[in-house]
Order: sequence, then C-alpha cells, then structure tokens
Amino acid sequence: MNNNSGILEQLKSRYGEDTFKTQTTKDDIITLWLPVDHVPEVLKFLKHDLPQPFPLLFDLTAIDERTRKPENGHIPYSFTLIYHLFSFERNTFIRLKAGLREDFPKAPSISGLWQNANWYEREVYDMFGIRFEGHPHLSRILMPRTWVGHPLRKEHPARATEMGPFQLYDDKIDLEQSALQFKPEEWGLQRQSDDSDFMFLNIGPQHPGTHGVLRIILQLDGEDIVDAIPDIGFHHRGAEKMGERQSWHTYIPYTDRVDYLGGVMNNLAYLQAVEKLAGIEVPERVKYIRVMLCELFRIASHLVWYGTFAQDVGQLSPVFYMFSDREKIFDIIEGICGGRMHPNWFRIGGVAQDLPKGWEQLVQRFIDYFPKRLKEYDAMVMKNSIFKARTVGIGIFTKEEAIEWGVTGANLRACGFEWDFRKMRPYSGYELFDFEVPTATNGDCYDRAVVRVAEMRQSLRIIEQCVKNMPAGPYKSDHPITTPPVKQNTMHDIETLITHFLGVTWGPVIPPGEAMSCIEATKGANGYYLTSDGNTSPYRVRIRTPSFPHMQMLPYISRGYTVADLLSILGAMDYVLADIDR
Repeated sequence: MNNNSGILEQLKSRYGEDTFKTQTTKDDIITLWLPVDHVPEVLKFLKHDLPQPFPLLFDLTAIDERTRKPENGHIPYSFTLIYHLFSFERNTFIRLKAGLREDFPKAPSISGLWQNANWYEREVYDMFGIRFEGHPHLSRILMPRTWVGHPLRKEHPARATEMGPFQLYDDKIDLEQSALQFKPEEWGLQRQSDDSDFMFLNIGPQHPGTHGVLRIILQLDGEDIVDAIPDIGFHHRGAEKMGERQSWHTYIPYTDRVDYLGGVMNNLAYLQAVEKLAGIEVPERVKYIRVMLCELFRIASHLVWYGTFAQDVGQLSPVFYMFSDREKIFDIIEGICGGRMHPNWFRIGGVAQDLPKGWEQLVQRFIDYFPKRLKEYDAMVMKNSIFKARTVGIGIFTKEEAIEWGVTGANLRACGFEWDFRKMRPYSGYELFDFEVPTATNGDCYDRAVVRVAEMRQSLRIIEQCVKNMPAGPYKSDHPITTPPVKQNTMHDIETLITHFLGVTWGPVIPPGEAMSCIEATKGANGYYLTSDGNTSPYRVRIRTPSFPHMQMLPYISRGYTVADLLSILGAMDYVLADIDR
C-alpha cells in the first residue's frame, strides 16, 4: 500500500547525509528528524520537486517534551514540531520532526508554502507559545485574545480546580470589554477602497446559519463579500489537553464529542492508534461490528447535514422528515449500544458487548425502509428548482485548490477526485466490502450535496453486507492490554481479576512510542496522533479534524459572492463546531 522508495535517499543526496535522522514508529510512517532551519526548503522540495510529490499538508502540530521520560539519560529538546504530509500518488504519509531547544522558541513559517499552514501555525502558537517567523498574522485562534498562558504547555493547568476561584475585577471587565470592540485593522481588514467605504457585518456567533457558536466577520461592498473572516474557538474545551489527564480507556467518551454527529466513528480513529501502539489485532467480528456502526452514524450525520442544508436555502419541511429518519437509526444504535447519540461503545481491542439477539431484524428493517425515503428526498430537495438556483455554480473550487487548503472527504470528491481512505488505505476490514466512491465534477455547493446523498446509498450497501456476512467469533481481542479484558474467567482466575481491576481503575499501560490513525470520517479525514511515554495516560493526544482546514478555506471561496450565497457555502461545507474547535 505504501510507496516510500527512494525518498530518504533523494533527501540525503540533496541536503547531505547528516541532515536527517530516521525514527522507527509503531505506525510504519517514514519519520525523519531534521534541523528546524531546513524545514521550509525540505518541505518545498517534497511538495514541488520530488517525483510523486507530497502536495497535502495533512497536519502541523507540536509536543512539549520538557516533562517526558528521558531517553539515554537526557531530553534533547524542549519542544518538537511535527509535520504530516500526504502523497496521493504514493498513497503514503511522511512525518517530519524538528526539535526546538528554548522555552519560548521560534521556527520559520511555511504559510507561504501551503495556504492551510496559516491556521495550523496559529494554533501551535496559541497552544504552545512557539512563534513562527514570517507568518502574516500570528495571533491566537482558539483561546480568547486576553488569555494568559498557552494551554498545551505542560505547566498550564489541566483543570479549572487547579486555577483558583474565578474573580472578575473592574480592571478585568474593562480589559475584556476593550478586547470585544471590533477593530478592522486587528483582523487585517481595510475600512475603505478607492471608491467606497466598506460595511462590516457579524454573522454569528448566535445565528442559525452558522450551525453552532461561530462568528464570521464579513467585509461588504454593498451585498458583495469582499472578505469573510471566521472567528473560531467559542466551542473549544481542551479535548487534546483532557487526553493527558485521562487514562487510555477513560478518554474514549471524550472522543464522541469531537465530531458530535459522528458518534462511534470518533472512537474508531482514536482506538486504531491506541491498538497500533499496543500491538493489538482485533478479531474479524469486531471489524464488521465497527464498520456497521460507523456507517450507520455516517448516514445519521449526513441526514442532519441534508435537512439543515435544505433549511439554510429556504426549505423548511425536509429537516423534520430527515430528523425523523435519524431517530430510526438511533433506535438501532440504542438497541445495540444502549446509548443513542454518544454511545462511546468501542473499546481498546474490541467493543463493549457482543451484538444482542435480534439485531439483524432491527438493522434489516432500516435497510428495507431507507431507499424509498432517499428517492423522496431526491424529488423534494435535489430536484427542487430553488435549491438548485441557490447551490449550482456557488462556492466553486478545484481539486488542486482543495488539496492546497487541506480539504478531504466529500468536499474533495465533489471536485472529481476519487479518493476515499476506506478504499485507498483500507482499515478495520473495509477491503472486504463492495462499495463505490461517489464523485462529481463541478466542485460547487450542489455537487457537494450530490456526493453526500450518493454516499448514504453506499453506506447502506456496506451495512447490508455486514448483516449478510457478519462472522462468528469473539467481540474482544485476547491481547492482555484489551480493556476491559474478557470477563468469562474473572471470577475463577485471580490474575484475570487483577488485570481487569487495574485496567479499569488505573488504565492499561501502553508501551512507549507514537502512532497515527486516519479514517474516512463523516466530514473527511480524521486522524489521531498519539504519543506514549509508557504510562497509563497519553503523553500527547493530537486530533486532526477535517472541519478545521475546511473552515479556513471559507474566505477564499466566499469572496465575490453575496451574503445569501454565504449561507449556501456554509451549509454545503458540512462542518461541526466541536470538530473545528475541539
């Protein structure tokens, strides 16, 4: 599947034998250390000059190394910058790491090399205090501008109880009120052009068209959008920081709340990375169960998007019908998992319980019922002349532009690029299923809808194959790190009882190392990059969500359109605020 041949040799030939050091990781991604001052030129070579290049900046993040258990008696760096790139032609990732030694270090910006590096570098600055020289607008992005400290540094408190009681003095009120005053210059916006004064308009943070607590600052020339600046972070609650104080097991419910419409699909992205670190192979039955539940949640998420998108452009009825069908899916989820929207049902090495008796009939009823409803929705929404007028030719971007901005999932496939991680880099047994990857050609709002509607039909095909071909066997791995372990011997075998007790209370001990898992989530590529120092909690949890780069592209695809068009563009994007802000 991976094609890494010749990359390291070409890099060493170009930049010298001593420039790079290789690192072995649990996910088999080629990992190279390099000096931080070489980062821009090496990344430029990988993006533009390497045969079969790496055009996608998948993620950019950092790790605070200062409290990490030392290797070989010393800790070489204070912080590490990590760049994940992806090559579609090679079908592989590459990971580049650069060490930084100071407590508040600096690094060269790559925002001139990739458009989507802008927000990623701002996030690293916001969370770690690492400054990127040459960045056009280095400022906080998730935390309020008045926040003191950088939350993902190890000295920053992880709980509110560690910060003392909140007190709001008069001078703090004045400071916060001043920070809330809108000053166009702080956002890089001009007040006027040569021939007109611009108007500034807030969309949100409380507005039904933003689908959550999101503020968009519009710079308008009449009805036309000159610029649109997303102001994010209102939904940020430290999902990555929480991972550092939870056990590997007790963090699972937190993942459900990231893409809160994706349910157990969030569990899968996280657990596959944990299982790589632990060396756990899950049974075939587990793979099928996970796939079936993930595809049910894919349909449920798409139904929310479908109904609310139609509502955004003026149709009020569809959202009620589609939410009703979503409830039918939740009835299945509840019958299997016990919970509905956030069942947090997947476990390290398996799932919480085996499938209940009668699950086949429960799922088959939905398989028989749903295709007729999709046909009704085609007539009601996709063929509706007003819906087409509001979406066809609006918010267009090309395949090349999508990759430049880090766009994945249905938004990328709507540009005519047939790329789906379930097909191209199969995981959890997806290679065993027969399904197609829907695409479109125009890359506009309507085509993004076409792709998602077709995806629901393909998800139904996958679910039907799960019902017909569900293998027998255990619902958990027999690996000793499986949490909780299989309980059948717990009351007869003291070692099993002790293992169960420790795994649930302290949590399992995951061997030192790092691993990334990437899945085709409801909104696009969702990745968890986990670092273990051999403890019962992760040393670092990095969540790469699809909605974050998608929202960053909003200004680029909104300029020149009208305010009414903006709501079509937002609706077609299909994002979740918790997926952006984490």
